[in-house]
Amino acid sequence: MIDPVIASRLQFALTTIVHIIFPVMSMGLAPFLIYFTWKEIRTEEQVYEQLRAFWTKIFAISFVVGTVTGIVLEFEFGTNFAAFSTAAGELFGGPLAMEGMMAFMLEATFLGIFVFGRERVTDRLYMISSVFVGLGTWLSAVWILIANSWMQTPRGYEVAMQSGQPIILLVDPIAAYANPRFPWMYVHMQNAAVLSVALFMTGVAAYYVWTNRDTEFWRKTMKIGLAVLLVTAPFQAIHGDAYGRHVADTQPQKFAAMEAQYETDSSVGLKLLAFPTSVEDITDPHAEELFVVEIPFVASLLASGDDPGATITGLDEFDSENPPVAIVFWAFRAMVGLGFWFILLAFWGGYRWLRGELFEDDLLAKALVGSSVLGILTVELGWIVTEVGRQPWVIQGVMKTHAGVSPGLTGTEALITLAGFVGVYAGLLTLYWYVVVRLIREQAPTRPATPNRDVSGPEKGVPGDD
Repeated sequence: MIDPVIASRLQFALTTIVHIIFPVMSMGLAPFLIYFTWKEIRTEEQVYEQLRAFWTKIFAISFVVGTVTGIVLEFEFGTNFAAFSTAAGELFGGPLAMEGMMAFMLEATFLGIFVFGRERVTDRLYMISSVFVGLGTWLSAVWILIANSWMQTPRGYEVAMQSGQPIILLVDPIAAYANPRFPWMYVHMQNAAVLSVALFMTGVAAYYVWTNRDTEFWRKTMKIGLAVLLVTAPFQAIHGDAYGRHVADTQPQKFAAMEAQYETDSSVGLKLLAFPTSVEDITDPHAEELFVVEIPFVASLLASGDDPGATITGLDEFDSENPPVAIVFWAFRAMVGLGFWFILLAFWGGYRWLRGELFEDDLLAKALVGSSVLGILTVELGWIVTEVGRQPWVIQGVMKTHAGVSPGLTGTEALITLAGFVGVYAGLLTLYWYVVVRLIREQAPTRPATPNRDVSGPEKGVPGDD
């Protein structure tokens, strides 16, 4: 019989891994749609109208599916983690409620105008609708990440006993919601979303360039995506380096797991590879006897920012059980490795663009096509590091995960729902991918854009008439 704690964690992990794809697509697309709308109105070039109309369809589909899968996640706090919801509901429920009342309603209201109102409203109102759709999308992330960041670095609370049960009370909302982790998580997540969409757009466009079916639409898409990639990829690495030092300061156990560092030591090297030295330990995520390939001093330098001799607290120093080190260690390295690949791709593309050879480099096009969904994979890896690395805590240093699981939940019940979610979410993800691919194949412009679109009509170009 499976442990209900393990089954609940697997179910939440599965639903989160699938759900995060859709917010990444919608949050990442939002700035592009605002830009396309502004350029369409300002220049009246048909290519920007085509870009706005096409990518709005992808955005709308992602928004709808993301809403459905997000609601399921909120229900799981009651079905699988009722003890956590009871104890921390006062702190955790507020941001989730604000996300629904403020951000979601704002986004949903203006999305109707943005999707269906291009020929029905003025340019000014349509531009405003694009901005508010993007604002609502990014505000959703604010409240969700406030809740999650509080679980990483809890502040502004006190624990009281009610009817013999510990309850976490909100005593300082500003300290709780402006906790130290939030700005780091928000900037890193939003930049990752934009980077992921830039990779996706550039990869799809590169496919049409590579197969000699490119149009002005796809060439413009490729250039815009690459321009954004040139900014977001290096920034993600720079910000991630500083973010890592923040993790080392606030969650030293997680940082030790990221580096597979068991003993407290100074002048610690960065482990590029780490493998158990015995066959029996290969499946043991807590194996300590490791064969490593490392770069001397670099881990200490990363943790401190400027001291190659800095001390890193080892996992053996912590009284609680350690997170699954192998999962955290390898997820972190895969994430960082992909991040450097994105920088290489960006500079490679930028160099070819500067030389006027962007559309003639087949190898670059193949690399971009192969990397089109790797940004989303990297986001998944980052969340694995964030959530698995916090174990055994559901609220860091306050409540352990096993204590947050619904007390009446049996292993059989959890296993049945887990199996059901595997089937439903696999089907949902397959359907989403099918629809997106079909849209790209059948509804993307296939002919060169004309210089100007027809903007005739009484409502067009009337400034101030909303």
